[in-house]
Amino acid sequence: MTGPPARSTLAGLALLLVALLLASLLVGPAPITAGRGLLALVTGADPTAALVMREIRLPRALLALLIGAGLGASGAALQGYLRNPLAEPGLLGISGAAALGATITLYTGLSAAIPLALPGAALAGAALATLLVQALAGAGGGSITLILAGVAVSSLAGALTSLVLNLSPNPFAASEIVYWLLGSLADRSMLHVYVAAPFILVGVALLLAVGRDLDALTLGEDAAASLGVTLGRTRTLVVLGSAFAVGAGVAVAGAIGFVGLVVPHLLRPLTGALPSRLLPASALGGAVLLLAADIAVRLLAPERDLKLGVLTALVGAPFFLWLVWRGRRRLA
Repeated sequence: MTGPPARSTLAGLALLLVALLLASLLVGPAPITAGRGLLALVTGADPTAALVMREIRLPRALLALLIGAGLGASGAALQGYLRNPLAEPGLLGISGAAALGATITLYTGLSAAIPLALPGAALAGAALATLLVQALAGAGGGSITLILAGVAVSSLAGALTSLVLNLSPNPFAASEIVYWLLGSLADRSMLHVYVAAPFILVGVALLLAVGRDLDALTLGEDAAASLGVTLGRTRTLVVLGSAFAVGAGVAVAGAIGFVGLVVPHLLRPLTGALPSRLLPASALGGAVLLLAADIAVRLLAPERDLKLGVLTALVGAPFFLWLVWRGRRRLA
């Protein structure tokens, strides 16, 4: 049962999420006051303000919320299942394969000819990676086998993405692929929300459902099995949940890294070591972090179009180095 510290953390994150969601709706180059913008969003009374709020800012805010929640929950679930605090969603190769599917549509021009070709191909890449990782890991494979399978698929997807970029027919196609891979929520519409939301919500639900099994796994695989946990089912739910949540995020926003690594680490001291407590907090925390990062992107360099994935990497990479350094000091 969730204890008082975890409940207070969830309540604080929920309040912060609402505040950042409102801020995301009100931040942008168009000078729209809070009252005018929110009234136009709800009633549509002001056509110009309603267009900006409903077609530009609302989809961006909702995607930041959804994608952040999916990345945060996936990171917490993978760290719990693999019992490795450095695990993150990209470890399974799902995000890399989704990126590969998207770059192929950019390379071939399908993304320009068919509006949903890019997210559709990215989701297909994520699904293919999931099947491949599951097949390589095998029915009885443990966490180490899953990691090795994920690294293999991730390396293959990265190599093929580099090949597509290398063979780009012209500099404009290469530039489009590179900019998409950097990750961004700019110029997204409600269509992108409708494409990504069902997959992310299903993925997060699957990950939350496996929380108690992950609690038992903290005692070790043998102890968890003796408590009635079916390890194969748990692994399948973690992989599928991560595939839905991460693959759909990459499909509409490109590669956004480190959220799934950073958020569980920041929240673990506030919620305790049990994954069932950390999972919902990480979903909220991921949404909070990505909303804050997207607001920062618009404020820091509005004229330079700073990419969201670049900012999260600038924050996440030093954090990752600090985790490695701290772990080395503990072992010394």
